[in-house]
Amino acid sequence: MRKTRIVLSDCGLLQPVVVPLLFLLATVAPVAAQQVTGVLGEPSATTTINGKQIPAPAPPFGGVIKETLEGSKTWWPPRIVPPKGAPNVLLIMTDDQGYGVPSTFGGVIPTPALDRIAKAGLRYTQFHSTALCSPTRAALITGRNHHSGGFGVITELSTGFPGYNSIIGSDNATVGRILKENGYATSWFGKNHNTPSFQYGTSGPFDQWPSGMGFDYFYGFMGGETDQWTP
Repeated sequence: MRKTRIVLSDCGLLQPVVVPLLFLLATVAPVAAQQVTGVLGEPSATTTINGKQIPAPAPPFGGVIKETLEGSKTWWPPRIVPPKGAPNVLLIMTDDQGYGVPSTFGGVIPTPALDRIAKAGLRYTQFHSTALCSPTRAALITGRNHHSGGFGVITELSTGFPGYNSIIGSDNATVGRILKENGYATSWFGKNHNTPSFQYGTSGPFDQWPSGMGFDYFYGFMGGETDQWTP
């Protein structure tokens, strides 16, 4: 069974933000050798990868090809899955909160649900906000400076200049893409605001939508703000 990657993202438009980051791993699996289930060559076989090259190179054909079907042997490449014990990953980004707000990090507001999640995993405390939601999220999901991901500003204020065009280029693999290529099931819930506003249309292109950046499933809103009560 593939593990689950869920992103919840919600932040306001043009509001100065200090974003608390929770990057929580339910368990930490040790680095292990390749794990294979089933019989290699059968359609149901799975395998893990070392993750050093994404996408993983195709394995060599392990069957036999003769001039006729007689003597030939079929062989299917194995499906890539996470290793046994791989952690589930929950990444949360919120808006308009100082680092000292939630009790999870010693703040004054009780957040018992987040506290329970944090106790079950790891806490990363060195992520730096850009004070704007789109740029912060671009940095968060790519692990790079927000200008490297085209988000020097929010999508609605983007310009046709490098670092400010609101386009996350193909040289910026998102955390969703990395996990998906390692066999995870990935999802994004809530706010997007990292798709160029001129690509919101139903005719696409969709490569800058969450579903085009490594997330199997997206349920949320595309722009910078929406009505939180209707529907």
